[in-house]
Parts: sequence; structure tokens; C-alpha cells
Amino acid sequence: MHERRRPEWSGPRSNRGYVLLKLETVEDAAWLSQPEAARHLGVTLLRVAVLIVNRRLIPAENPAGHAGVTTASVQAEKAWRANATKRAKLARLLKDTVSWF
Repeated sequence: MHERRRPEWSGPRSNRGYVLLKLETVEDAAWLSQPEAARHLGVTLLRVAVLIVNRRLIPAENPAGHAGVTTASVQAEKAWRANATKRAKLARLLKDTVSWF
């Protein structure tokens, strides 16, 4: 039997065929991986993806070409979450849900 193997995906994004997102390259100090962003915000990795899709977090890549988000956008999201009222959070949830459709 012929067994199919998946190619190993290591290395920068540019070598893996990502053509849909044009990301800004930022310095390492201004960049966080998605798992790091999730830890900073206290949310799941899936929630970070939703925040990126809804443009609450700004996608970026580090000089090595690894995808992540900007530190500034994570700090802004963290500050918004700390200061937003329940009404503002509900309104944002509804707006983000509608934007999915």
C-alpha cells in the first residue's frame, strides 16, 4: 500500500504557502506568539483566533517569520477587558457574533 505522508511544516510562514494574510514584521519585543497572547489575556487559543478575526488583536510576524500578534494589541485588549462595563462586553459580543455571519 502506498502511504501518504504529510510534509513537515517547520520554518517561516513564507515557506509554507500562506498567501492570504499580509502581516507586518515587528521586532521580537513588540511580538507575542498566539499561545503567549492567550496566557496574557487568560483566554483559550481559540479565543485568540476569534479576536484576530474580529480585528481586536493585530496579527504580525517576528523577524524569523513566525506568526503571532503585536504586544500593543494584547495590552490594549487586556486594558479594555479590565475597564469595560458588562453592557460594553455584551454589545461587543453581539457585534462580533453578527460579523461572523
